[in-house]
Amino acid sequence: MPQIQESGERALANVERVIVGKHREVRLALVALLCRGHVLIEDVPGTGKTVLAKAIARSLGCSFRRIQFTPDLLPSDVTGLSIYNQKTHEFEFRPGPIVAQVVLADEINRATPKTQSALLECMEERQATIDGITYPMPDPFLVIATQNPIEYEGTFALPEAQLDRFMLKIRMGYPGPAEEILILDEQKRQHPLETIASVLSADELRAMQAAIREVYVDPSVSDYIIRLVGATRTHPDVYLGASPRGSIALYRASQALAALRGRDYAIPDDVKELAEPALGHRVIVKTSSTVRDIDAGQIVREVLDSVAVSSDRIPARVGGPREIEREGAAG
Repeated sequence: MPQIQESGERALANVERVIVGKHREVRLALVALLCRGHVLIEDVPGTGKTVLAKAIARSLGCSFRRIQFTPDLLPSDVTGLSIYNQKTHEFEFRPGPIVAQVVLADEINRATPKTQSALLECMEERQATIDGITYPMPDPFLVIATQNPIEYEGTFALPEAQLDRFMLKIRMGYPGPAEEILILDEQKRQHPLETIASVLSADELRAMQAAIREVYVDPSVSDYIIRLVGATRTHPDVYLGASPRGSIALYRASQALAALRGRDYAIPDDVKELAEPALGHRVIVKTSSTVRDIDAGQIVREVLDSVAVSSDRIPARVGGPREIEREGAAG
């Protein structure tokens, strides 16, 4: 795991040459990438969503494509289509921009539901079926989607099935005054993105993705994840709680975060840090509760406060590192 930590820190430092003051957000994006997951970034324009996607792609030496979602975008504009070749008298497949290792789906909620649904198979099964023929996505494959939370005219809200396919949801937020001054200084002559170089290869990334699967997760930590997710389903302000896919996302993300911190085992603190990004967008709040300004993030935080780390249903430690028992009890 020290090798994953070293490689991860190298990638983080490279991306942070461009994205200033957003260490947590950049780390979360890398966590999703290591888990072969996808990221939804919700924030106002100009906060660095597009730059983050480009910086990650360049840091990893991956191919990058951007799709600007608009109401007139068709599904074939995303996945590609078959075109008849008059010379060979055969149909030839022309892949769409989704066939890339890092794909930026910019303002995804501006596309119609029909076009949004074209991403479902690509994101979950990593393949696209066109004219009855299935084409695989490249490996690695990461979709970074953005949406504007303050403008609703001409937009189509993402359905629950679409939201559930994003492993993590991130909010960039505005930089602080000192950070914004640094951004101005760095862009006097040219954008830092123009000088960023690759620090990892696609092969190294695939090896890291395979290695995090070996991170040990104690049964007590797994039980804690299940109880957290279960509590979102029984909360009085929740209409629909997190799905089992949310449990898997939180489990995998905890493994990746532990590896990035140089550990070969996950602890409850990893779960706590990732709970809101992994579960918040999967929770649907009752209409009566939204009127009282209760949002999904607040509900997840309440669940974290109410659900204890230890449980009588399963031993605190079953054959795992002693640090899990000590740190879990401290949480």
